[in-house]
Amino acid sequence: MAMYLPVDVQLIGDEVAVRWSDGAESYFQPERLRSASPSAETQGERDVLGNQYGGGGSRKFPGVRVLSWEQVGNYALRFEFSDGHRTGLYSFDYLRKLNDPT
Repeated sequence: MAMYLPVDVQLIGDEVAVRWSDGAESYFQPERLRSASPSAETQGERDVLGNQYGGGGSRKFPGVRVLSWEQVGNYALRFEFSDGHRTGLYSFDYLRKLNDPT
């Protein structure tokens, strides 16, 4: 799979809209983005023995909003949410797959 880069990111109403380098567009509801955060806080993380730590918290975030975002290097976006969460790095590939209906 080719790596597509975001060429434009905007808030349209409550949604985050991303236009990609291949012309495709993705739209994300803030609650969905927040619940899919790839952060250790949300997803948990495993140690070398396979033990799971964290990730057992709420998966629903009603009313959460995206306050801002920033590009991290040439591979990810980081969103700041109204509940204070801002540690998830959403790789461009992860974002594309997150919006894929299949």
